[in-house]
Amino acid sequence: MGKYFGTDGFRGEANLNLTADHAFRVGRFLGWYFGEVKRRKGDMTPPRIVIGKDTRRSSYMFEYTLVGGLVASGADAYLLHVTTTPSVAYVARVDDFDCGIMISASHNPYFDNGIKLINGQGEKMDDETQDLIEAYIDGHLEVFGQKWDEIPFATGEHIGRTVDYVAGRNRYIGYLISLGMYSFKGKRVALDCANGSSWNIAKAVFEALGAKTLVINAEPNGLNINENAGSTHIEGLQKFVVDNGCDVGFAYDGDADRCLCVDEKGQLITGDHIMYIYGKYMKERGELTNNTVVTTVMSNFGLFRAFDAIGIDYAKTAVGDRYVYEYMTQNNCRLGGENSGHIIFTKYASTGDGILTSLKMMEVICAKKTTLSELAKELIIFPQKLVNVRVKDKAAAQADADVQAAVAAVAEKLGDTGRILVRESGTEPVIRVMVEAESEEVCSECCESVVKVIRANGHCV
Repeated sequence: MGKYFGTDGFRGEANLNLTADHAFRVGRFLGWYFGEVKRRKGDMTPPRIVIGKDTRRSSYMFEYTLVGGLVASGADAYLLHVTTTPSVAYVARVDDFDCGIMISASHNPYFDNGIKLINGQGEKMDDETQDLIEAYIDGHLEVFGQKWDEIPFATGEHIGRTVDYVAGRNRYIGYLISLGMYSFKGKRVALDCANGSSWNIAKAVFEALGAKTLVINAEPNGLNINENAGSTHIEGLQKFVVDNGCDVGFAYDGDADRCLCVDEKGQLITGDHIMYIYGKYMKERGELTNNTVVTTVMSNFGLFRAFDAIGIDYAKTAVGDRYVYEYMTQNNCRLGGENSGHIIFTKYASTGDGILTSLKMMEVICAKKTTLSELAKELIIFPQKLVNVRVKDKAAAQADADVQAAVAAVAEKLGDTGRILVRESGTEPVIRVMVEAESEEVCSECCESVVKVIRANGHCV
């Protein structure tokens, strides 16, 4: 991770640590850089960059300042307006854009925002390009064999323009509808749009496929995105599904790149459940390439046990959907994701897509002619305990021989009935101690035995 860009873009509180000036300079660099790359290949056409945003009040400010920087550097900016992150990735890929930008802080509260960069293949931008942006922001850019105190402005006919590109968003909606293999007629489907990006997309897709669609949290006002709504506050949808006799419910986050589900009984269906259900479905149909589902180290121990029981292999990556996607593309895997609901279907998309995920869940329900609770019942989620320990030095705490011995003792004690994972936070001075076992009591006891050693050896703040 860089100074400004983390695993999911440049994120911070609007106009505090992510300012309008930052956005302008990001736009200035991208417009100039992609134009310069083209010019050095003999292509004098202006770079084309597509932009989407979520419903936060500050998203309009960042959209306008990004566009100002882009056109000042000679790029043409195509505006999707309020839309989802996966729609930007889709449009960037199929409509031959040089790159895409999504303005969103995902599941964060309204006062945060972010700038997510997407390459021309619809994937997250490479670290090298993001490093160059950071260097430009900090005034020490070196690229194309020289140092740049400042990059040139476009002049005259080379100044860029803006293009209203809502047609791109509509084409993405059409693409999702085209993936519906079954009619949803007779199904009562509840959607929680988190007052975010999916509010004007998800319902249209489900109604086009015949579902009786009931929607909550689809009245964004700029300040209520993710507020007691969406995939981070699933309890509202759980109650709504039961109270309204729905067959299933789907909850998205602010930019709709993740999805969690609720079955007809009001029970939560996590990302691990989704990977189990769809992985099993793919294996039965002979479509699970390499017989492998890609997870992160944070997926529940119960998921791995369930995969073992049905003969599905699995890979575990570092936390973050970009690492899942990288592994999937390098190893020709078609299904992967995170327990949080970032699910990637590489046959259909280059990023996690919440609405696509809900369509794939509906596909299994319809194909199997059963309920979501029935599909999920074979996966037994193990109790989990996670303790965050603030430390002076993460590496020193991890390397402490006594701490390592305590972790090894827990692992030996659990054997094949659970697991322990101790890892450093990527954003805080914190060691995360996580234990999964067959009971809450064992989880707490094992966690405390490791945390006690970290404290006793003087690592805590």
